[in-house]
Amino acid sequence: AFFIATSAKPNPTGETNADGRPVFGYPNGGPEEVDWIGQKNQIDAARAEDERMHVVLCSSMGGTDPANMLNSLGKETLPDGSTRGGDILLWKRKAEKYLIDSGLPYTIVHPGGLLNEPGHERELVLGVDDSQAGTESRVVPREDVAEVMLQSLLYPGQYKNRSFDLRSKPVGDGEVTTDFCELEKKWLDGKNCDYSLGKIAGE
Repeated sequence: AFFIATSAKPNPTGETNADGRPVFGYPNGGPEEVDWIGQKNQIDAARAEDERMHVVLCSSMGGTDPANMLNSLGKETLPDGSTRGGDILLWKRKAEKYLIDSGLPYTIVHPGGLLNEPGHERELVLGVDDSQAGTESRVVPREDVAEVMLQSLLYPGQYKNRSFDLRSKPVGDGEVTTDFCELEKKWLDGKNCDYSLGKIAGE
C-alpha cells in the first residue's frame, strides 16, 4: 500500500488585503507544485513499483465549490484581471482524478477541518460531494483521519476504488465508531464522489 498525505501549507505573509484581512502565501511550494505535481509524482512512483498498489490519498473537503475560501489563499490578481497561484482544492482535485484514471486501486478521503484532538472518541460520518447530512459538524480529529485511511486497507470490499468525505460528530453525540465495515454501509452504501461537480485545475 502507498499513503499520500502531501499538502501545500499556507502561511501569513505579514501583509493585509484591501479588506484588512491577512494575506497568505506558500513559502515552501504552492498548490500546483505540491498538491498536483508532487502527488502526481508519488502516484507515478507507486504505479512503477506495482500496478496493483493500493494508493490511499488524504485530500480535503470543499472540492465541489471553486469559490471555497481555501482557493483564495496565495492567489494573486494580476493587472489584466487574471489570477495566479492559490486554488489548492482545484489542484488537489486534479491529483485525485489522475489517481482515479491511473488504474491503480485507490481510496480518496476528504476530511473536513482537521482537529488536533484525540481520536477514537467520536462517531464518524461519511458522505460525498460536500454534503452536510448526518451532522452540522464540519471537523474531524487528525487521528480519526489516519484510522480511516488504515481501515480502508483492511476492508477493501467497502473502501477500494472509493472517494468520500469524512467528518465527525462532537464528543458525546452519537456512538463512538469502532466498526468500519458498518461505517461505510451506514453512510455511503456504495456512493462515490462525483467529479463532474466543481472544477479541476487546468480544465
